[in-house]
Amino acid sequence: MTMLHTVNKSPFERNTLASCLGHAKSGSAILLIEDGVFAAVKGTAHEDTVRGAVADHKVFVLGPDLLARGMRPEQVIEGISVVDYGGFVDLTEQHDKVQAWV
Repeated sequence: MTMLHTVNKSPFERNTLASCLGHAKSGSAILLIEDGVFAAVKGTAHEDTVRGAVADHKVFVLGPDLLARGMRPEQVIEGISVVDYGGFVDLTEQHDKVQAWV
């Protein structure tokens, strides 16, 4: 069974990303949305944690949410795929279950 985990809270305000990573099985997918996109940016205190996640999980970030917060895809950590809304829908269709970490 494949699972898509969505994280919508900033790692600077909440521990939802850490909780997600603590429970997500290797090989599952993680999609950073809304304020969760702050975890995808290079040069932050959470970069090492996210780089470690990329080694065990497929990690995605929602591009429109990046842009809405003044960030560009070029600022995203290597190994994270930027998706649009259609890509978000595709991810939900490709996985058996979706777990929202709020």
